[in-house]
Amino acid sequence: MSLTLDEARTRAGVLSSVSYSLDLDLTGPETFRSHTRVRFRSTVAETFLDLKGALAVSLVVNGEAVEVAYDGRRVGLTGLSTGLSDGAVNEVEVTATIPYTTDGDGMHTFTDPVDGSRYVSAYLGMDNASKVFACFDQNDLKASFAVAVTADPADTVLANGAVVSHDAGRWVFAATPPIPPALLVVAAGPWHSVRWTYALDSGESLDFGWHARRSLADELDRDADELRRTSEACFVHYADLIDEPYPFDSYDQVFVPGLNWGAQEMPGCVTYRDELLPRGAITDTQRAIRAVIIAHEMSHMWFGDSMTMTWWEDTWLQESFADYMGYRVAEAGAGFSDLRVEVEVGSKPWGYRSDARSSTHPVAPLAVDVPDVDTAATIFDGISYAKGGACLVQLAFWLGDEEFMAGVNRHLTRFRFANATLADFVESLAASSPKDVRGWVDAWLRRPGFDTVSVRRDGDVPVLEREGSRPHAFTVAGYDSSLGLVERKRIELGAEPVPLPEFAGLVVVPNAGGETFAALRLDPGSWEVLSGGLSRIEDPLVRAVLWSATALRVRSRDLSADDYLDLVETHLPADTRADIIEGVLAETRSVVIPQRVPASRAAGAVARVAAASAAGLAASADDEQRALAWAAALAATSADAELLRSWLDADKVGVGIPLLPTARWAAIVRLASLGEADARFIATERDRDGTAEGDLGALRALAARPSTSAKDAAWEAMLAPGVDNRRFGALASGMWIAEQAHLLRPYVTAYLAEAPALATRGQAFAIEVGRAFPRIALDEGQLDALRTALAGDVPTILRRSWEDHFDDRE
Repeated sequence: MSLTLDEARTRAGVLSSVSYSLDLDLTGPETFRSHTRVRFRSTVAETFLDLKGALAVSLVVNGEAVEVAYDGRRVGLTGLSTGLSDGAVNEVEVTATIPYTTDGDGMHTFTDPVDGSRYVSAYLGMDNASKVFACFDQNDLKASFAVAVTADPADTVLANGAVVSHDAGRWVFAATPPIPPALLVVAAGPWHSVRWTYALDSGESLDFGWHARRSLADELDRDADELRRTSEACFVHYADLIDEPYPFDSYDQVFVPGLNWGAQEMPGCVTYRDELLPRGAITDTQRAIRAVIIAHEMSHMWFGDSMTMTWWEDTWLQESFADYMGYRVAEAGAGFSDLRVEVEVGSKPWGYRSDARSSTHPVAPLAVDVPDVDTAATIFDGISYAKGGACLVQLAFWLGDEEFMAGVNRHLTRFRFANATLADFVESLAASSPKDVRGWVDAWLRRPGFDTVSVRRDGDVPVLEREGSRPHAFTVAGYDSSLGLVERKRIELGAEPVPLPEFAGLVVVPNAGGETFAALRLDPGSWEVLSGGLSRIEDPLVRAVLWSATALRVRSRDLSADDYLDLVETHLPADTRADIIEGVLAETRSVVIPQRVPASRAAGAVARVAAASAAGLAASADDEQRALAWAAALAATSADAELLRSWLDADKVGVGIPLLPTARWAAIVRLASLGEADARFIATERDRDGTAEGDLGALRALAARPSTSAKDAAWEAMLAPGVDNRRFGALASGMWIAEQAHLLRPYVTAYLAEAPALATRGQAFAIEVGRAFPRIALDEGQLDALRTALAGDVPTILRRSWEDHFDDRE
């Protein structure tokens, strides 16, 4: 059972003045030693510390060794000194022996197959701090951490604070300001590092660093100038936007192996999954998305790390802000242009899908609706990120940026190194604006679902109408019959229709700047012209808005998958933006085909994507970025084995266009799924690659082969005790091939039977098990089986995932 809201409130009400001294010994091969000294004041004689999975535990309370009451999750504390007025301070020492993990929850260990180097990193976050040290693992018991680490003398150790001393494998770090236990980080290994010192306007300086596995040294050196430039530019822009100075004493950023999240915002030492440092080359789209993530995590230094939510119902207070700020600062600060395009084709579709499901929830739910930490894990979703970020775009557009940022700064200053709630944020905004902020918050943040903005015609005059209850402010664009832009106008839409006489006779696109979060229903005349000439619209943001709106129509069954694929084949090959190409193809392959195309027609749908990809590649000979996007899609969808083999032999896609390692493995997996790559061929490619990424690619390819024996082997490997998170994900990715639905029928049944037990390993692994849901069209019998499974005992996190998959296919 995870920590409950009631337990957290009770514990926070009786404890105060918490601080930790943490000493970790990471030199053991299978386990590590965790010694925690926690000091705190208490008004009660009994409470508990969180500590999960320890093999051995000893306890000292106020200088006296006591018998340990430990149930595998909690250490009971009794005989505490009480009373705040007399200054009584308790000091508790817990020494524990804890196993390493390979699932990204806790002290994760990874051995690099390239050179045998070992990396050990504490991946914490929600409910995971107690897998590394004994603590009061909740946000509103923030504390200072003084950390010391013993590691291999050849290793570099990174942590939240600046290094105080380092000698013969012993590292001591400066104590942190008050932070939640979940935000502690330690990362040890023979890192390849790029370091520099940045001069602050105050006259002081701040040490920066980027770090990666030694086997990724070439890639880090390749991107070092850009990573430094992006980090500094984002830092400077935040200094312009935010009144509060940067809250910590250093800023390291490290690409780590096996991280479950895209990145984590640990104060002073951000961790990124090292897939964000791709081998071979990095595309412009990857560079832009990485910059957004850098800006996103940097925003957390204020939104989440200094000002922290009190309980998990206010996850949006950090994640929605980071989503919004990530795009804003990467564009305005670091110079990555037109990032709103990526929001529309990459981020918002996730938010719309999440908000259309029965599991949807308000951006800011009530605390009682998040009764425990496992439930909290389910709201790190498209609502808290994509929709919440979109709501903040709308808030800033409606409120005005000056007043919006004034409220934000008031809030961050009020709650520096403290905890806050939605009510606190509303008070900060209301003090900075005469507008009805409370009404806006109630409409946008307290209610689930999204509105529809529709266009009807009164004669020749378009009229905007709202289906829903929220106020909307957005840009309307009007085009002539050749899709030349004629008119743009900012409008506010409420309960009353808004006629647009100046747009008479024009093709109308509401929300042309992507300022609001709403479905679009165009009038038939506008849709006819737009669907016939989508690729001719000059503004890429308008094209992105229309692609996103069209995908949402497929989800609502207002548009057929065939009609959507017609648009993909007709217009996408002519699009000039690689990010739009990649976003639309991702939506098509991962959402439209498995959810809206019957299994019997999946092969034909994949062939249509391959045809569009071939046409796009042929049209992109003079644009390497577009060509790389199309090549990746064609590698994953083509049924032309001869073409794919020729790419592998030449290690190129056409003249002068490299076959990137990710696309190479996509082609190998595709050949395997077609029955054109046997185990020996796959093993040769794995040995040729020689990296951890190559090992995972080989697992995907082996699992993709169209035979019962291959599927049996893959399924057995997924069920292996202690299978690591990356291997499990790779096997699942290769297992579920859209065109193999008939072969995969028994494995759908096996998945529904075995997944609940797999999901008990921890929160992040439970999320991974949910992601492993069959990525194929399900027939009525399989949907009935899923419905029956949901009627049984399914862990909270997996249940949410399964309910979402059921909704997606209904």
